[in-house]
Parts: sequence; C-alpha cells; structure tokens
Amino acid sequence: MMSDVLKLYGLNIRIPLRVNVLQFRDSLQKWRLKKISDRRLVNILGVIIGFLSGLSAIILKNTVYYTHAFITSDFGFGSNSFLLFFLPLIGILLTVLFIRYFIKDDISHGISKVLYAISRNSSLLKPHNTFSSMIASTLTIAFGGSVGAEAPIVLTGASIGSNLGRIAKVSYKHRTLLIGCGAAGAIAGIFKAPIAGIVFTIEVIMIDLTMATLIPLLLSAITASVISFFFLGDEVLFSFTLESSFELSRLLFYAILGLFCGFVSLYFIRASDYTESKLKRISNPFHRLLVGGIILGVFIYIFPSLYGEGYDALMLMLNGHGTEVVNQSLFGNLQMSSFMFPVILLIIMLTKVIAMALTNAAGGIGGVFAPSLFAGGLSGLFFAR
Repeated sequence: MMSDVLKLYGLNIRIPLRVNVLQFRDSLQKWRLKKISDRRLVNILGVIIGFLSGLSAIILKNTVYYTHAFITSDFGFGSNSFLLFFLPLIGILLTVLFIRYFIKDDISHGISKVLYAISRNSSLLKPHNTFSSMIASTLTIAFGGSVGAEAPIVLTGASIGSNLGRIAKVSYKHRTLLIGCGAAGAIAGIFKAPIAGIVFTIEVIMIDLTMATLIPLLLSAITASVISFFFLGDEVLFSFTLESSFELSRLLFYAILGLFCGFVSLYFIRASDYTESKLKRISNPFHRLLVGGIILGVFIYIFPSLYGEGYDALMLMLNGHGTEVVNQSLFGNLQMSSFMFPVILLIIMLTKVIAMALTNAAGGIGGVFAPSLFAGGLSGLFFAR
C-alpha cells in the first residue's frame, strides 16, 4: 500500500497520496444524477460512441488496406503467384495464435456475440472486444481470408457502447441502446452511410424505434460518418456510372433476377453452414487450420478474386470490367466461349461461399456481409450474360 509520507531531499513531507476512488466515483455519480438526466447522458454518450466507433472503422479499414497492399506489393492483385496459396494459411495461423495466446477467448461470429450479450448477459461485452476483433480480422483479411470486416467492426462498436455504459452505470435498457449506438456508428463509419447504420441497428440488433432511441442512434451514426468523411474524404466505397436508364419493360427481368438472388441466398446460408460444420468436426484446432487453410489457398490460387473481402473485384464489375474477374483466374488464358464465361462466373460465386466458410471455420475472424455483396454482384453479372 502506498505511504502517506513522501521523502524529498531528506525531509519527510506528509502528502495525502491515497485517494478513496470508490467515494470519488460515488460522489461523481450523485452529481451526475442531479445535474444530467439519463436521456441527456445517453445522448452525450451517443456522440462519444459515434466518434470512437467511426475512428475504429477508419483504423480497421486503413489497416486492412495498407497491410494488404504491403503484402501483395510484389505480385499485385489478380496475379497467379504461388504466394496466394500460402498467404491465407499464414493469416489464419497468426489469427489463431493471437486469439489463443493473447486474448484467450472466443471472438468469432461477432454479431451473434452482440445478440447473446443483449439477451443473456445484461448487455455486457468484455473490454477486450473493443480491440481484439479489429486486430484478428486485420490479420485474417489482409492475408487473404475470404471474409468481410463488417461483423468485427460491429462487435467493436457495440463493445465500446457496452463498456461506456458500464462505466457510466446506466441501466440495462440504456446499455442496450448504447450497444445499438456503437453498431450504428460502426456501420455508418465504414460505409459513410448514417441511415444504413440506423437501419442495420433496428433490423439486426432489434432496437425498438422510438423518439428516445432514435436521437442517440442518429447522433452516433452522424458523428461516425462525419469522422469518416473528415479522415477519408468524400469518396464513396462503390462508385459507378449508369450506362442506361431504367426502363419499365425490363421490370420482369429484374423480378427474375430477384428470384435468382433468393436462391443464391438460400445456397449461401446452407453451403456456409454445411462447410463450417464439416470442418469443425476436426477437433484439433491446428489440424483444422491446416486443412481449411490449404483448401482455401487452392481456391484463391485458382481464383484470385476470392482474396480478401472481394471489393476490388466488385468494383471491376460495377465499372464494366467484369471480364477481368474471370481473366485473373487460371482460366483467363483459355479461349472463352459465350457459354463458358458465365459458367466460370457461376463457379466463382459458388466457391466464394465455401471460401468464406473455410476461413471462419479454420480460425479466421470476419463477417459474411462483404462476401454476400460479392456473390450478389456476380449473380447480377451472371444473369446479365
């Protein structure tokens, strides 16, 4: 225990070094209850959470981008270098080692953890969730893991909200709302889309929409978006130019495309669940990592567009360069017929789902949102051909 006596230049000077932290915290809490209402406190915390969530989204986005750029600088995106076979395995290995020896906790399936905390754990998330998912997903995605960064950043934002709520000693109801603020801020920050963040929170986190809940959600989402615009500029994630305007005569084709995408979604869910369940039957985590990593490496070596989130390939498709997605594969040097090209597209789309499931089941950390966008983009390109 610290002494009350400080020795300075041979003199004994009595200085009160021990501070009653609990008494100070209780006094601060009483002052807060008198001066700041719960609703006002939640609004203030909403802004703080939005700032921190937006900053976390920027850090994750830039870390993944620059790490990926550094790793692939020698061979570039779309090449068939043998490094594409080994990099995903290395990334998942680093992720597993980081979780096993530093975090010592399960941080997979980020959004499921948030929902579990809300329903079963009084909306309490562990402090390490404010950073552990960001580090683990960076190692996974930057080295080629075929998953997205959205679920890890949602868990990060939600954990920021939960832990600030714990520090502020708010009720379970308000702590749940702060988790929603963190999730909304995370999505708004990574996509620069505040409305998308709010809609995501209402639909997925299932926050009741009232005026009392809408205001802190708006404050958090807008703050995160402003932070993202400030640091990253006004460039949007997906930029494209419409080559033709909407025509009512094409409405039937859009409906058929929607039906086709519905079947793709069904395949997406069932194939990913089946693949994960099969790989997780391997009890030894390092054996599971080796099997999953090798299969994933083979897929990415054959189809380099499966590397990472898939946003690079999606941008090619949106800007009219969809043929590059096939040309970058091992089949790119073959003479493509009008029949074979859409077949290769379909194979890439079906393989992306398996690659995503292999990444997560082998020990990688990432979400399904980016892979689902990739699969949707390929579905549209396949249907258009």
